Amino acid sequence: MPTLEALVERKIAALQPPLAVTLPGGRRLGPLPAAVTLVLQDLRALVHLATGQIGRVAEDYVEHRLDIGGAPRDVMRLAVQLIAADPTGEQRRSPLAAWRELLGAGRALARHTPAADAQQVQFHYDVSDDFYALWLDERRIYSCAYFRDAGMTLAQAQEAKLDHICRKLMLREGERFLDIGAGWGGLLLWAAEHYGVRGHGITLSRNQHAHVNRLIEERGLRGRVRMELLDYRALPEDAPFDKIASVGMFEHVGRANLPVYFAKIRRLLKPGGLLMNHGITAGGTRNRQLGAGIGDFIDRYIFPGGELLHVSHVLREMAGAGLEMLDTENLRPHYARTLWAWSDALESRLEEARALAGERVLRAYRLYLAGSAASFEQGWLSLHQMLASAPSGDVGQGPMRGAQSSYPFNRDYMAKR
Repeated sequence: MPTLEALVERKIAALQPPLAVTLPGGRRLGPLPAAVTLVLQDLRALVHLATGQIGRVAEDYVEHRLDIGGAPRDVMRLAVQLIAADPTGEQRRSPLAAWRELLGAGRALARHTPAADAQQVQFHYDVSDDFYALWLDERRIYSCAYFRDAGMTLAQAQEAKLDHICRKLMLREGERFLDIGAGWGGLLLWAAEHYGVRGHGITLSRNQHAHVNRLIEERGLRGRVRMELLDYRALPEDAPFDKIASVGMFEHVGRANLPVYFAKIRRLLKPGGLLMNHGITAGGTRNRQLGAGIGDFIDRYIFPGGELLHVSHVLREMAGAGLEMLDTENLRPHYARTLWAWSDALESRLEEARALAGERVLRAYRLYLAGSAASFEQGWLSLHQMLASAPSGDVGQGPMRGAQSSYPFNRDYMAKR
């Protein structure tokens, strides 16, 4: 029976680009020279490598059980090859699977109380504003850009994304616009300054709340734009909004809470109002997270409490809440390009990032950004913009009989600039 070292040596022999592994005792496996090197401090990492548990290998890196040398794109090309099975495949189900799913739903509800959600959001977003500023664009837009033209810079593509959303929502001057999970205010401020809406944003991040309120004062938008530190469940429903956007938010809500989330949005929308639900979706239809330990890594180090769902599941929950899907657009390759731009920017300022966030956080984000870029390229993750309405019940409302909203039921208006 071959030894663990022999298994790994055989596994890496055919990899491209070349990979070399140095064991704790100094023995080297693989070619010389190699594009990517792994230097192991702990033999547990060798087990994870041999079994294709890439998420556990990433954890070993963050916990200093191994060091990685090489360009992020080369590292991720190898990671894709080392994974033993499709990470979007359905996880094995035992006879106890139904019972475990019930227990999992209970745990999911417990992980998504208002207090737990606030803690989880702050874990991710309140690392350091200056850390994020190193690798995001000037507006600090932390969601998928829209490369409308191939030659766009990241900053231009982020502005194109903001405008793409505003056009899809058909924002008009004076309308009341709600941005759920408004981040550092990119969409909220763009909508107010370019479309004349009266904007209301909410976040659970203290850093983001303070940042956006500073910008509101600096730009003279007080009275037109409001930013609150508030859970979506606490939003009052006595004054419904004309339009609502949720960008990069529903991933934090949790599978068990999606019916509550979309029902709340439905009550917050005026009859005939429009919703833009933009976020990351699963590449597989049955997996609850990415396999090969990747989902566990993200839950532990990046997005605690985050859950990914296939777009079909999300649309079903939206429909169940009384929201009519009008248009769905897949921007998956756009997010791959966005993430590589973030990864490149972070790699160019590693020493500054290390000083701001510490070595452990930096290691986690280096792998997270590059690994996510590769996951979108592979189709393991996706990104959808889902435009929906709250039908008014009045078949005479709208540009076509039966529209029951302002939506024209064609896409021509989205392309007009």
